[in-house]
Amino acid sequence: MQEEFQNITRFMTDFSRLYVPVGAVLCRIRFRAILEVLVLMGLAVLLGCQKHRAPQIQPQGIDLLLPAVSEPSLVPEPAPEMQDEEPPGYVRLSRKQKDTMLASLSLQRQKMGSWSDLRSSLERSLTYLRSKPADEPAVQSDDLTCSWGDLKATVGELIALLPELDAHPDRLRDDFDWYMLNPSTLMTGYYEPLIHASPAPCPEYPYPLYGLPNDLQVADLGTFHPRWAGQKLIYRIENGKIHPYPSRKAIDSDGVLKEQGVEIAWVRDLVDVFFLQIQGSGRLIFPDGTVRHVLYNGKNGRRYVSLGRVLINKGYMSSDQMSMQGIRTFLKNRPEMVKDLLNTNPSYVFFKLGHDGPYGAMGVPLTPLVSMASDPARVPLGSVLLNSVTLPGAEEGLPPIVLLGLAQDHGGAIKGDHLDLFCGAGETAAFLAGHMQEQARVCILVRTKDEADVK
Repeated sequence: MQEEFQNITRFMTDFSRLYVPVGAVLCRIRFRAILEVLVLMGLAVLLGCQKHRAPQIQPQGIDLLLPAVSEPSLVPEPAPEMQDEEPPGYVRLSRKQKDTMLASLSLQRQKMGSWSDLRSSLERSLTYLRSKPADEPAVQSDDLTCSWGDLKATVGELIALLPELDAHPDRLRDDFDWYMLNPSTLMTGYYEPLIHASPAPCPEYPYPLYGLPNDLQVADLGTFHPRWAGQKLIYRIENGKIHPYPSRKAIDSDGVLKEQGVEIAWVRDLVDVFFLQIQGSGRLIFPDGTVRHVLYNGKNGRRYVSLGRVLINKGYMSSDQMSMQGIRTFLKNRPEMVKDLLNTNPSYVFFKLGHDGPYGAMGVPLTPLVSMASDPARVPLGSVLLNSVTLPGAEEGLPPIVLLGLAQDHGGAIKGDHLDLFCGAGETAAFLAGHMQEQARVCILVRTKDEADVK
């Protein structure tokens, strides 16, 4: 049987080699028809012979523990239809699902002793939401339609409930609808790095932190056409023409900003500058003991490229080894590679000094282990969230804990189903932010509407 099939195949191949040089389009069409007939004939012969196969010997021993596998058919199966990835959506949780999450709610892990500790953070969100048009949609999808007024009512209701929640956390279940982001959400962390700095350059502090350059221009593209609403063009003018603003390589390696005099401080290590830009803010410790907040003040508009992804793609690190601390160790051990590797990310952030902070996209101070950066298209600023997640350092085998979060910030690398938890400042915050890369279950809380609201 196998020999017959091989003969058919050999004939088809030889016939094709002889015939192709003829080159006539009509002949090619006829040849394809002949080939199709020959293939069908060969398959028919094979299928007919399959009916008379010898009985198969049943597997013995350990093979009995394996799932049965059917004999592969020689007839090609129809190609399966391509399945699109599950589109982002929102799933309304049942009472039972809410109870499951509530059982793991942990204010202690957020360094709070009472629900009342959330009041100032919630009031900051409420102030922001009052500035938004109440009737306009904040979320609009097939699964969830929620206006800015709904979010404002949610935060207001939660503030009113704070005195009761310590004794009756089940009010969260009864007074709010929970909409879980579907599919799951990537949760990462960011923090305030503490960096030793100098107000003037010297051999110990050779690397500048730049303020906003004098020639950096920003255009609101939405003023040109509604389709570009919310988009900005960052550029500079050279010889009367618009050009992209210089990249990291041009700024740090080529020194294109040296003549502008916009340095706000100098630090010991270029890697510190790089990670400060990723975090977006930090604290500078000056030689006299003074501590100043250093805050985000703009960017060059270039595309953000993940250094971690670059190291993985180049084979320097595996995904299992990847963490902020792992990247720092790698760069420390290979100083000759530092500039080239950092320059693979052309995005660059500029700073300003402040007396307090850090501030999020809402323009209010962030709260450690509560404030979160989100993609506003997926989780609007001002949203109240419950997040089921396993934190770095947790004992193996323990179930995820549930944290309350407030969407109060956003970031260039935070897109789609991705939340970034502000972890605070210090070594513990650095550890959490550096190691957090977890899949989380995230719910947006929306105040349950009563009949009066519906009317």
